[in-house]
Formats: sequence, structure tokens, C-alpha cells
Amino acid sequence: MKIRFGYVSTALSLWEASPSRTMTFARYKVLGKEERREKLLAITAENLWNTKRILYYNIAHGIDVYRFSSSIVPLATHPEAHWDYASPFRDEWLDIGELVKKHQLRVSFHPNQYTLFTSPRTEVTANAVRDMEYHYGMLECMGLQEWGTLNIHIGGAYGDKISAISRFHENLRMLPSPIKAAMTLENDDKTYTTEETLAVCLKERIPLAFDYHHHMANPCGRPLEELLPEVFSTWSHMGHVPKIHVSSPKSENAFRSHADHVDLEFILPFLKLLREIGHDVDFMIEAKTKDQALLKLVPEVAAIRGVKRIGGAAIEWN
Repeated sequence: MKIRFGYVSTALSLWEASPSRTMTFARYKVLGKEERREKLLAITAENLWNTKRILYYNIAHGIDVYRFSSSIVPLATHPEAHWDYASPFRDEWLDIGELVKKHQLRVSFHPNQYTLFTSPRTEVTANAVRDMEYHYGMLECMGLQEWGTLNIHIGGAYGDKISAISRFHENLRMLPSPIKAAMTLENDDKTYTTEETLAVCLKERIPLAFDYHHHMANPCGRPLEELLPEVFSTWSHMGHVPKIHVSSPKSENAFRSHADHVDLEFILPFLKLLREIGHDVDFMIEAKTKDQALLKLVPEVAAIRGVKRIGGAAIEWN
């Protein structure tokens, strides 16, 4: 079994390297037409540059798995501030894509929690489609539309899970098929369990990005050793090994909140189960300290008897 480790968005070890600088719509409105354009261009240029810096940092540290920031382009989905973020930065986008391809990096986006396909309100679904189009559009700009993935949750239950899931299937038809083909779904820490999410994934032929922390916070009736082979099967048509999100609770009282780092003892039973199953996977670390949490966790896992470190952020356990 091989595991590669990745992290989310920002390399905290780099100085001033946020790829998520933005501006509020309130600020945007008070600016003149040219000032608006200049500000949008300047922020996007900085975010793209920092994204490239982060990728070089990842390559230097042997980190092959990375989640792009969703906020590279400010106000990209605001209906009153819609603008062309592709043409002015054509070369910059393509440079990032070429870097990803050259070094065989696994990349993804995670649209925010408001990207919902279960809502009874048509405007919420329209906004969800718009947000998915924006994220897919960034992949297209980078030439990675056949490479990267877009991960979301099923959405809210609205007091009736059966009806909400039915709406999910119905509303998802509004999403263009190439974007749907890039989708993954994640189990929730409160609403949709692994088993419920798996049923949706199987019906829609969408891979399930399993979240271990969420599963522990919101367990289902079936044991994990039964569920995981089925979860992994949802990836069989993709060119990727299954992706798993790992984090640990901030505290017993704040169990659903992410801690600064990943507690090895919390994930150790899961690691042992993965070893028994023997399936290669990629871990996306969702800890507050981002890359620093990864650089702390990998040597801790590598110190387990029988585990061999095979890269800066990869291990093998036979």
C-alpha cells in the first residue's frame, strides 16, 4: 500500500504566499470602471503568482497532491462583477497547468459549502452551477480539465433527506456533463453519512472522496471495512487512486472542528485498516497548519514499524 500526502491551498511556510487575496463587492462598487479592472487584474496576478510559488515549493518537498484555492479570481461568480479572467492571464494559467503535468501532480478544487444541488430554490441551484462552471473554467484555463477534480458535498437535508436527495439527482442534470465528469462527492460530518453519500455516488457514477474525520463524527450503520472497498470502486473509471481527507478533532467538545495538526493516534486505526485492504490512496490533509501539518505527519507515519518513506510526502506499508 502506498499513500501520498497533500494539503489545502496555502503553504504557510512560504512568506506572503496567499493564493486567496480578494476584495469585497462593497469595495468594488465604490471604484471607478478602470480602477475596478486594475484592482481585479492586480489581485488575480498576485494569486496566480503565489499559486505558482506554492507548486514549486511542493515539487521541492516531494508533495504530489494539492488543492488549489477557490479564491484565485476575486468576484468571479458575482453576477454584477462578472469579468474575463482568462484572456489577460492566458500564459500564466497555462504555465501552472504545464507545471502540474510535467511533475505529475494531483490537483483539485473544493467549491464552498453554498454550492448546493439539494435546495428547493431554483436560484440556489443556478448559483451552484455558476460556481462549478467557474472552478471548471479555471481547470480549462490551465489545460487541466481532463486532469483535476471538483469536490463538493451533497448539501442540506431541509428536514427531509429522501426529498433532498431526489432533488440532488434532478438538479444535477443542470450541470454540463464535462463538469459532472470532473466531480467528486464527500461524506458530511453532520448530514449525509458515508453510506448515504456512497448510494448517491453509485447512482450518478461519481467518485466518493471519503473523509475519515467526518465519518467518525457522523457514523453510519455499516462497518468501515465493508464500506471502503465499495467507496474505492467508485474511482475505478478515473485515472486516480482514491482520495481520502484526513484531519483530527480540535478537542472532545469541538469534535467536528479541525485541529492545527493531524493526531497520528486518531488516524492510526484507519491506517491499519487501509493496510489490511492493501489499496493505494492519496491523503488530503485538512488541518489548520496546512503544509506544516503534512511535514509533521509524514515522518510520524514513516516511523511506524514496517512503514517505508519513499518520497518527501509518500510512504509505503507492505
